[in-house]
Amino acid sequence: MAKNNRILVPGARKGLDQLKADVMKAQGYYVNPTDPDKVKYEVADELGIPLSIGYNGKLTSEQAGNIGGPIGGNMVKEMVRMAQEQMLKK
Repeated sequence: MAKNNRILVPGARKGLDQLKADVMKAQGYYVNPTDPDKVKYEVADELGIPLSIGYNGKLTSEQAGNIGGPIGGNMVKEMVRMAQEQMLKK
């Protein structure tokens, strides 16, 4: 199954990957700078969820959400913080 999430701004992938790396490092995770998407395996391991490279169709929606939720949620919190900071400067 292909990923459904797509970036609306084509050149934003690099910036989003950097944001993910920065946010997850701040949360105490090791993040591979060349592939920050792999931090999900460390999160899954910490939670005891059997995430593997390739097909993970046996994971429940709850398990998948427990892995992706902290990553995406922390990224959103950081983007809101950055936006608030920019608004205060204007």
